[in-house]
Amino acid sequence: MDMSTKKFHGKKALVTGATSGIGRAIAVKLAQEGATVYVTGRRAELGKETVELIEQAGGTGHFVVADVGDLDDVRKLAQEVGDVDVLVNNAGIFPFSPTPEQSVEDYDRVFDVNVRGTYFLTAALAPAMVAKGKGVIVNVSSVAGQLGSPVGSVYHASKAAMDGLTRSWASEFGGSGVRVNSVAPGPIRTDAAVTQAGEIFEQFANVVPLGRAGEPEEIAETVVFVASDGAGFINGAVINVDGGLVTV
Repeated sequence: MDMSTKKFHGKKALVTGATSGIGRAIAVKLAQEGATVYVTGRRAELGKETVELIEQAGGTGHFVVADVGDLDDVRKLAQEVGDVDVLVNNAGIFPFSPTPEQSVEDYDRVFDVNVRGTYFLTAALAPAMVAKGKGVIVNVSSVAGQLGSPVGSVYHASKAAMDGLTRSWASEFGGSGVRVNSVAPGPIRTDAAVTQAGEIFEQFANVVPLGRAGEPEEIAETVVFVASDGAGFINGAVINVDGGLVTV
């Protein structure tokens, strides 16, 4: 396929939390569609694997070690990567605990990664998009921001906060030609989700109207569409990719 016909030919993308799972699938798909993709995460070996997968798919990838829960890392990441056309805020963690047993340390860590890191990375990179009059930001939130569970209050609150940021940023930056949307996955069968969420993951997966959990590639397809010119009039939306879970 001629590279010039691909959706993101000549464009530069940054995907956080791209060392595995959904983030890795998004990075590979963006590269397949012509983007030069910068991937970040805390684990260097897994980051290198993602870049190898990008290259095997015929794309161009670069890895930058960064922990978005650390504001110094966020600043360094923004400086190293520079201006981007597409920012995918995907990095997230999800320890679960009943509210009376929730540790302050885990509470802080969830919001530092899921909300604060997303906020300040966007704050660093959005101005260049605004100056150019174009750009796309996709926040990978979760339908957890719209649902409740007995042991997931902090995670659910962090994802609701991401969707709130999406709506605010869509209003703040939209007039400058920068679109901001959320893609909200339902239960997606990644190693991390199955291992860390355990029974909670299976409970949600079992009630999905389509009768199954989703795959990382299905989220990647949606993110790529939302980031593309084909979604040029979608701004401030929260797009559920959940097999109908929120309808139950």
